[in-house]
Amino acid sequence: MNTRRKFLKLAGTGVLAAGATSIYASPTMFDAVEKGVNTFSVGMAGYTFKEFTVEETIEMMKRIGVTNLSLKDFHMPMNSTQEQISSIIGKFRSAGINVYTVGVVYMKTQNAVDQAFEYAKMAGVRTIVGAPDYALLPYVEKKIKAYDFKMAIHNHGPDNPLYPNATDIWNHIKDLDARIGICIDIGHTTRDGHDPCADILKYRSRIYDMHVKDVDKASKEGETVEMGRGIINIPEVIETLRKIKYSGSCSLEFEKDMKDPLPGIAESIGYLKGVMACK
Repeated sequence: MNTRRKFLKLAGTGVLAAGATSIYASPTMFDAVEKGVNTFSVGMAGYTFKEFTVEETIEMMKRIGVTNLSLKDFHMPMNSTQEQISSIIGKFRSAGINVYTVGVVYMKTQNAVDQAFEYAKMAGVRTIVGAPDYALLPYVEKKIKAYDFKMAIHNHGPDNPLYPNATDIWNHIKDLDARIGICIDIGHTTRDGHDPCADILKYRSRIYDMHVKDVDKASKEGETVEMGRGIINIPEVIETLRKIKYSGSCSLEFEKDMKDPLPGIAESIGYLKGVMACK
């Protein structure tokens, strides 16, 4: 219980700042966290805010104290003009929020790939979180070289045969330009029967983004729960990211209570920041 009390003391500031009222974890859950510096930042995955406007999204992000956002296309449609994109990006920037990437962007045709790269260019980002059809990867590689962007391909677990896990992504990109990499979603990874930490270590050279969440089962039926209430060993994930000196974003994708997600987001961000505070 001493380890749990120590964590709660360290985490308290982060949890209260985020608006959460409780943390759930086993007494020995934090034993594996070793001393280290966090080289990565905390962000939000835009899908979390599917039911909300840009203005409502900004307000929620202000309340939880997170300033990095992976922007989804329901807030900035793929066919937006430069003027429209500049207006939306400007709203986030004026609120102190950094749109660091766009996605997940699905690409089923070469025209969709062209559109995705121009969209990202107009938004002023240099990384796309994407899911291009396998057959399009050679064309994606040409665009990567032309634009000097990165693409982080997102795994979607057992629900989708397209890139179910990081191993599948790696097997399709390992011989392509190194700027084509992986966005590991640790929840979908777990639901697909894989170990997120093992995948982080194995594919560390090509991990360009992270979607973090917790789930209640290591199966297709697994659902998102507040971080710290599920089965993923978040402290071990943090320790592993420290080991590889990951320097990107860990963006929470909260898919529970999507019409009223703020309490769960706050609890999850507070928990995540608390774990990151453990030395």
